[in-house]
Amino acid sequence: MTTKLTLTVEKEIIKKSKSFSKKTGTSLSNIVENYLASIVEEKQNAQVSEKLSKVVGKVKLPDSFDEERELKEYLEKKHL
Repeated sequence: MTTKLTLTVEKEIIKKSKSFSKKTGTSLSNIVENYLASIVEEKQNAQVSEKLSKVVGKVKLPDSFDEERELKEYLEKKHL
């Protein structure tokens, strides 16, 4: 179920956002929704990471492992 949300945003940001929306073929509503969902997901993942840090500390990851990049790629695939 969707519901209406009213936001106050700087004019220049709205202008750029509308242009981006048109170029990507994605509505502003979807862009905002995906962004908000990614913030919530990221926060939830951070909380889980804290809880699992003791367990995960037992696992050795390669030095080249980039957790932020991996999370970003995961969220992009999930939400776009």
